Parts: sequence; C-alpha cells; structure tokens
Amino acid sequence: MKNIPVIMIIFGGSGDLAHRKLYPSLFNLYEQGLIHDNFAVIGTARRPWSHEYLREQVSDAIHETHDQVDENEVKAFASHFYYQSHDVTNVEHYVTLKKLAQELDDRYSAQGNCLFYMAMAPRFFGTIATHINDQHLTGSGFNRIVVEKPFGHDLVSAEQLNKEITASFDENDIFRIDHYLGKEMIQNIMPMRFTNPLIKNIWSGEYIKNIQITLAERLGVEARGGYYDTSGALRDMVQNHIFQIITLLAVPEPKDLSSDSVHQAKQELLKSLIIPTPEEVKKNFVRGQYLGSDTTFAYKKEPNVDPDSTTETYVAGKTKFTSGPIAGVPIYFRTGKEFKEKKTRIDIVLKHINNPYGQAHSNNITIEVDPESKIYITINGKKIDEPGIRREDLTYAFSKEEMAKVPDGYERLLHDVFVNDSTNFTHWSELKRYWEFIDAVEDAWQKENEAGNPEIAQYLPYRMGPKEADNIFESPTEHWIYE
Repeated sequence: MKNIPVIMIIFGGSGDLAHRKLYPSLFNLYEQGLIHDNFAVIGTARRPWSHEYLREQVSDAIHETHDQVDENEVKAFASHFYYQSHDVTNVEHYVTLKKLAQELDDRYSAQGNCLFYMAMAPRFFGTIATHINDQHLTGSGFNRIVVEKPFGHDLVSAEQLNKEITASFDENDIFRIDHYLGKEMIQNIMPMRFTNPLIKNIWSGEYIKNIQITLAERLGVEARGGYYDTSGALRDMVQNHIFQIITLLAVPEPKDLSSDSVHQAKQELLKSLIIPTPEEVKKNFVRGQYLGSDTTFAYKKEPNVDPDSTTETYVAGKTKFTSGPIAGVPIYFRTGKEFKEKKTRIDIVLKHINNPYGQAHSNNITIEVDPESKIYITINGKKIDEPGIRREDLTYAFSKEEMAKVPDGYERLLHDVFVNDSTNFTHWSELKRYWEFIDAVEDAWQKENEAGNPEIAQYLPYRMGPKEADNIFESPTEHWIYE
C-alpha cells in the first residue's frame, strides 16, 4: 500500500470523535502502510494540552479499541502527533498553526500535502474555512478538507457554508463525510443490485411495490438535548443517512464505478426527486415525540429541552422519483428515538402475484445494516407434512471471522480521502437537493406551528413509534414489514 505524505490538521483534536474514531482509524491505516513515515497530525483545540499529553490520549484511544497491539508500533505512531492550543476565532492562532504545519512538512517531507478535518461543533465550520483561506494555510501540494455533518441547518446556511469552503478548496477536494456510507451493508447495495441478474432484472416499478427504510435508535436524546432541540429527527437523520440510502437504492446503473460516473448518475436521479407540497407533507409525513416511562424522561422533560418544544424525535415520510429504475415506486422511511431496539434495515417489498395457492405471500429482500450485517430474501416453499405454503429466508451473511475483518466506517472513508476517492462522499449538488426536500417539509411544519395546530403524535418508548405512521402508505393493504 502506498505511503502517502501529508500533514493532517484536526480541528477538534481533543474531542470525542477524534478519540473514538479518528485516532484508532488512523492507526489502522498506519499499520497497513497507507500513512507511515512521511506524515504528521496536528490536533487543535482550546485546551492547554502538550504534544506529550496528546500522544498519551492517542495511545489510550488505540488501547481502548484494539485487543492486541505492538507497543512499539503504538509509540512510533503516536510520535507523529503534535498539539496546538487554538481558538478558531483568533486569526493570530492560524498564523501559529501555519508555522507549525510548515515545520512538520519540512521534517517529515510531506511534499506540501495538507488535509484538514473539521471535527468540531458545526457552528465553527464557516469560521475555520474562512481563516484557512485568508491566512493561506493550504500547502503547495494537494489540499483536501473533510467536513462532518451537519453541513448547514437548512439550504440557506448550507449554501453560505459551501461558499466559505469553496473559497479555499475545489469541489473535488471537499469531502462531506457521512459515516453511514462507510458501513459494510450500505456499500453492498450497489453490488447487490448490479451484479445479480435475479435482483437486477426485477429492480423496477413492475415488480417492486414499495421500499421501506428504518433507522431505529434505542436511546433518547439524553445529554444532547440542547443540540437536538434545534435539529430534530428530520435534519439529524433524514437529511444525511436516510437520503444517502435512498439515493443508492434508486440510482440508475452508472457507466462505470469511477467517482465521477457514480456522482453523475446520482445527480441525474436527484433532479427527478419530487419535492412535497404542504398538502403532501400533511398527508405523507408524521412527526412525533416520545413520552416518558418509569425509566426515561418524556422528551419535553429532558435536560435543555424547551418544555413547549415542537421538535420531532420521530419522523416517517415518503419519497418518490420521476425517473430512474424505480420511478414512481414509493420509498417510505422512519427514524426516531426510544424505539424497542437499535436497528437499521431496508425492506424491498415485491408485488404479490396471482398463483394457484392463493395464500402465497410476496417475496421481500431485506438488508440489515445494524447491528447485524446480512441480506436475506424471503421466499415461498411447500410445507413438508401438510398442504400449504411456508416462508423461508435465503441469507447472505458474514461469519464472525469475516465480521472481525470489516473495517470501521471511518477507517474506510479516511482511506478514501487519502487516496482521493470521493465516491462515498456527498457532492454539493446532491446535498443541495436533499436540503430542498428537507426545507419543504420543515416549512410546512413551521406553518402548522405558527397556526397553533401542530400535529405531533405522542408515542410510548420501547415501541416502534406512533401508530399514525401506519397511515402514510398509499394502499390500506401496505404496512411496515419490520414490526
């Protein structure tokens, strides 16, 4: 594996994301040789840490996520880390940061290659991007920036942030990261669709009745009440994770697997995404808030949540496209807090066919993303010792040994950033279209709020969300497959 020279600056180097995900992932890439001799990482934050203290934190992060490690390797890896106390609003601090980056570039022969990672609160993204530009932090080699979600709060703020970032970086050098696109079964959607004639030939409205996506979270908002009350399930989960999944399920086959071809196919598809009217939002969307129980607070009683909040902890809705292989097929989605279990799954529901057995059910294709990784097709077969039809699953799954080899999503995506592969990242034109959809729903809800009659369903925790979500289907014979 190629040893890529680079100086990486992590804004938010003392934070939880860096500790839990970035440092362990970088260590794995170091062991594989993708980065090794000619790299350095600068962690920045406001805390008054030292180089040595950051290296201790990096070592701790590796030991927390790896069962067995070579201590000499860990020490050698951590020696490439440096710390710079940094206030992102202070221009002078960028001057100091630039000086350190240049010193490290010379020391490690990084060839002027720079990678910037925004692992901080989103409200600072624009400020950081602006000062990277006006203080000329970019190097003489490649310059890439990784931006965590959320990318904006709505279309207007996303456009402003994009303007600030593109002042320093070309679109091809901006990596809007969504760790869901690094998950094993999400990356399996396109191979499943395009390499299996059995599936490829039925991927159309002629055979698919609907598609259902469930992203269920077991926990409530807990300590994130302050952030969550300004976001909600629609912005927090649908605008990114769910729309990424929807796009992969609906995209036409690209002419090849290059990043440009994949994004071109996605962009052509998203032009046909139907943006809902207020009337359609009222009919096809449900928002809800979880109630309390003996073991959990109701949402409105969570710390840092407005007791009169109209922020949704649950949303269910419907999307459709007017072009692509499944044009006209309804794609239903739901996500929320305080479900009965943590689960991410996709159900492709095939149409019933006339048959002499009468009681035979439709075939379904299910993709389980979390906590298990597997694909199974539900088929009909004959009962052994009595008349009738029984249902069986044909399953594609990994062994425990194979699952142990599956890289973390962040490891996969960081690898792609280093090798300049943007296939599994979000292009601005795609993100813009997602925000246009989300804004249409949010605007309709806001009008309901202002009129004083918001329809916010209440649901008990540890269930599957509000019963009102059963009413968004186009036909009374349709229902949620995962119950």
